[in-house]
Amino acid sequence: MPEQDQASVAGGAESDGNWIESINYETIAEYGLPVVGALVLLFFGWIIAGWIGRIVSRGLTKARIELTLSKFAGKMAKWVILLFVVLACLGMFGVEITAFAAVLAAAGFAVGLAFQGTLSNFAAGVMLLVFRPFKVGDVVTVAGVTAKVNEIDLFVTTVDTADNRRFILPNGSIFGATIENISHHATRRVDVVVGTDYGADIDQTRKVLRDAADAVDGIMSDPEPAVALTGLGGSSVDWAVRVWVNAADFWAVKDALTREVKYALDRAGIGIPYPQMDVHVSRLPGE
Repeated sequence: MPEQDQASVAGGAESDGNWIESINYETIAEYGLPVVGALVLLFFGWIIAGWIGRIVSRGLTKARIELTLSKFAGKMAKWVILLFVVLACLGMFGVEITAFAAVLAAAGFAVGLAFQGTLSNFAAGVMLLVFRPFKVGDVVTVAGVTAKVNEIDLFVTTVDTADNRRFILPNGSIFGATIENISHHATRRVDVVVGTDYGADIDQTRKVLRDAADAVDGIMSDPEPAVALTGLGGSSVDWAVRVWVNAADFWAVKDALTREVKYALDRAGIGIPYPQMDVHVSRLPGE
């Protein structure tokens, strides 16, 4: 091969090598560095997101926020940070983050409309866990049900009735209505209402009822028992015997006090009237 041709071939090979080397450098600079940067950002973002999530969860737990809500808030903080990290990685590849954020906002709005009832239950669950109008083990009256609280979740609350029936109540129906926490206080008042004959002496009846209250075990001396004359009914003089007890003894004392009031009135010869009806039959003319 002539020397001129050999030189031209060698020059062409050298230029091809330079071109390939130039392409490799440009490719690495354009794609390789962003990929490496995105991987590094994802790695450190994952570590930082987990660290912040744990801090949020532990902080809320120390603040005596319900454990379920503390864990949820920690996970939410973690995934929010990871979302921003992913958006930052997409920005490194030239993706328009503003357009992506608009799509996410529109999708979130559509999902919010579709799950409107579910989200309202979730919001009510958060409020129940933050303000804690009742806790697990309390006896409450909520949504027309009187039962013991078994579990408080973010969406529903599970309660068990005295006859061992389980109700699963949406949190939205609980937080938006009146909540009666029956076992909130350590003490409760027992009321036994009874009616006596009009012929019975008022002062004697009061003493008999007070003695009946004093004869029952488990009654607190402070506040002391009280016997109140509550009204004059159509067929009876109405009384209320009121005593204070520990909340755990409420039903036992109510049963014992009702029994003792009945027996005490019987021993004193004081009647307990009941509704009566007199029927008069008249003869028609000509019969």
